[in-house]
Parts: sequence; C-alpha cells; structure tokens
Amino acid sequence: MQPISPESTVSTVSIDEAKGSPLILLHQHSLELTPDGKYVRWLRDHPKHPRNWSAPRKAYDLTLICLLDLFITASSTAGSAAAAQAQHEYKLSETLATFIFVTIFLLGQVAGTILFPPWSEAFGRKNMYIFSSGLSAICCMIIGLVRPMPAIIVMRIVAGLLSAIPYTIIGGSIEDMFNTRGRIWGMYCWTIASNIGLTLGPIMSTFTISDLDWRWNFYIFAIIIASITGGLCLIRESRPALLLAHEVKKVSELTTVDSIPPPLNHDHIPDLHTFVRESLLRPAQLFFREPIIFLVAMMIAVAMSLIYIFTEALQPIFESMGFKNTDASLFFIPIALGTVLSAFTRLLDEYILDYLRKQGQPIKPEHKLAGLAIGGPILAIGLWWFAWTIPAAVHTPWIVPAISLVLVGYALTELDTTLYGYISDSYLSYSASATAAVAFVRALLSGTFPLFTDQMFDGLGNNVAMSVLAAVATLFCIVPPLFIIYGERIRQASKFARYSWEIQQELGKDEDDM
Repeated sequence: MQPISPESTVSTVSIDEAKGSPLILLHQHSLELTPDGKYVRWLRDHPKHPRNWSAPRKAYDLTLICLLDLFITASSTAGSAAAAQAQHEYKLSETLATFIFVTIFLLGQVAGTILFPPWSEAFGRKNMYIFSSGLSAICCMIIGLVRPMPAIIVMRIVAGLLSAIPYTIIGGSIEDMFNTRGRIWGMYCWTIASNIGLTLGPIMSTFTISDLDWRWNFYIFAIIIASITGGLCLIRESRPALLLAHEVKKVSELTTVDSIPPPLNHDHIPDLHTFVRESLLRPAQLFFREPIIFLVAMMIAVAMSLIYIFTEALQPIFESMGFKNTDASLFFIPIALGTVLSAFTRLLDEYILDYLRKQGQPIKPEHKLAGLAIGGPILAIGLWWFAWTIPAAVHTPWIVPAISLVLVGYALTELDTTLYGYISDSYLSYSASATAAVAFVRALLSGTFPLFTDQMFDGLGNNVAMSVLAAVATLFCIVPPLFIIYGERIRQASKFARYSWEIQQELGKDEDDM
C-alpha cells in the first residue's frame, strides 16, 4: 500500500470521491498525515485529544485520581497505628508487627511499580484506576474481617501491589491532559494529595483505634475507597495513542478506500514477548542508565521516607513532652500545612514561565526548578531546627519544633512536585515508566526505614537521630544547582529524554498552547 501524499488537497477530489476520500475524512475528523504521509496524527485542535478537553472535564478526572492516591497512601501510613494494637492481639514483636502492617504493603508497592506503569502506557489508564480502587477496597475489608494472620499478610501485600497503580501512573495522566503551564498545577495537586495522605493516615488511625479497634481502621478505608471507585467509572481514558487509534479506526470504517495509514504511535501496543522484554524492564533501564532518574529517585526516596520514619518516631517524641497519644498524632498537621503553602512557589513558577514567554525564549524543564532550589535548603534547615529543639537537648515550648515541621512539609512537597514535574517534562511519553523507577526506590526505602526507626532513635537519642537525617538532607543541597546548570546537557545525552522530546516536536504540539 502506498502512503497518501500529504500534498494532496481537497480541491483535487471530486464531490463523489470526497465521501470516500481518506484525506477529506481525516480532516473532517480533525486528523492529518505526518509530513512523510506514512501515519495519521492529531490536528492541534482535535476536541478528543486530552489536552483539548474542557476544564471541568480535566478537573473532575484529576480530582478523582488524586483522591484515590490520597486515601490509598493514607492506608499505608495508617498501618503503624494498626500494628501497635494488633501486636498484642497476635502476640507479635513490635518490629514484626511493623513489618506486617507497613513494610510488606510497601514491598508490594515495589513489585507494582515494575508491573503496572508500562502496562498503562501500552493499554491505557482508566481501567487501571478502577481495577486498583475496587480491589483495594476489597483488600481493606478482608483485612478487617478475617482472623488468620496469613490472610492478613496476603491482603496487605496485594493492597500494596495495587497501590502502585495510582501512585505511578498519575504522572502519565497529567502529562496526557496538560501542557507545560497546566502541569505545574496538575503535579502540585497530585503531590499535595499524596503528601496529605501520608500525614492523614496516622491521624485517622490513631483516633479510630482509640475509640474502636484497629480493624475499624480498614473498614473505614474500604468504604471511602469503594466510593471513589464509583466516581472513577465516569472518568475518561486519557492515553492519546489509544484514543488516536480509536479515531483512525472510526475513519477507516467510513471509507471503502483501503489506504488509511496507521496512527502515529511511538509506544504502540506490543505483543506479549515485546511487552515482557522491553516494557516491564523499562523502569529499570531508566534508573540505571539515566543520571537524572537515578538522582531524582534517591533524593525523593530518602526525603519522602521521612514521613514513614515520623509515623514511628513523631508521636513518641511529643508524648515525651506530655501529650496524649491522640493529641501527639495531631503534630502531623503542621507537615500537611507546609504542603499547602507550596502553592506560593507554583505562582513563582508561573511568573517565570510568563516572563520567558514575553522574552520569546523556549520553555525548558530546567525553568521549573525554582521549587527544588528553595525546597532543598529549607528541608535541611527544618530538620536541623527540629533536631535541636526537641527534648532532651533544650527545654522549649512545643510550638517551636512544631513550626519546623511546617518547613519540613513545605520542603517535602517542593521536592516531590518539582522533581516529579521535571521527570514528566523531560521524559514525556516515558513519564509513567520514569515515575515508576522513582517510585520503586521510594517504596523500597519507605518500607525499610520503619523497621529500624525505633532502634535508631532509642540507640542514638532523638536529637542525634534527627541530626543524621538533617545531615543527609544537607548533602542533597548539591542537587539543585547540578540540575539547573547541567540538566539540559544531561538530557541531550539521554536516549529516552531526547527521544521523547523529538516525538513531542514531531507531533506538532506546542507545549505552550496545548
């Protein structure tokens, strides 16, 4: 079959021929040929392209998937409080109870980050979200209902496996729906939801267990997540390649001329052998071969593991200052407050982008790293502040270390938002797999750290233990200038980042307009 020449025009087609003319049909359906005439691609204004959806449509879909990530994330950090009570029922050691209710959930998430993101790139997003949400609700309900510990362990692993779906493919959904400017706020909403979920889990579980028992903790999450599942049934599929294939199929069915080229699809649906060989291994390839992914993964993993360390250490620290267990859990609120304050940095990002547009300069991923430059040092400052204003170093009012937690929450959100956004902007069509590589390391460290948190804080003391974490955060201050100065050069040397950007240019989608 010879490809249709893109130089063909409507005027060369008679009225009778127009009904079956591929070119006419393509333009009527807001499609066009690539310059070489071999493939069909979107026209810029195609109403079904996710970036051209209405604002209410995008807001609804983004809200639902962010709520899913929020409550599934909360169910992971809620495991610490459940473990504290369940260990007495099952006569477990504290470390083993933590392993069962926290670590194995995150180890399941580790496995999920390998399996699910490439699947979503090949087969779409919507069904993955519904699958994750519905089965997660069932897992939570079973954990609350059953008595045998092996069944609880299996369900906790499966729940962790499913949790990887929203956590790792939301970045891909945001890239599907939003342009450069829109991704600033899309990534912000996601990281806010995820980080609030991390802090909400300990508060919800502590108060629930104080009035009821640890099983009700999971009943409540089952009800909430099941409700979200119903809302997810109304979102749209956002994977452009799949939507384009559907549009081309519709056009092909309207003509008897067997000459409609295939849709442009650089990440086409692979056969099973190709899927196993390439797609499942892609996150590992990105982690070990891409310096950007490696550095981002290590920085986010260590920084965000702080929350899981805090689920074990924060409440005992404030209980030593005279607070009850339930009241001590409320000190996760300053961290959540700090996450919301990062909205001011997103306004700074918008100002920078607007300024560059007025100057006629192209927008590069490095132009949105202001949050990283600010958040890195503030995380170190917040942790040093907290480390040396808690007992027994000095006798200070509780409000002093509490304020430092606002800085920590702000910095964690900045690192999360900025670095995930940098990955999304740099890797575009591979953003879900790139995010999966980061999520793998983050889940692995987050599941490991709580196992030795008590020993670390008991052995070193609260002040020294927190100082160790502050010292690591201080080392990370090297990363922001590295990315800002050398990031573009690193991306140009990257196979995946360079290829993704070439695809974006070939598609003809101006990042500032779509």
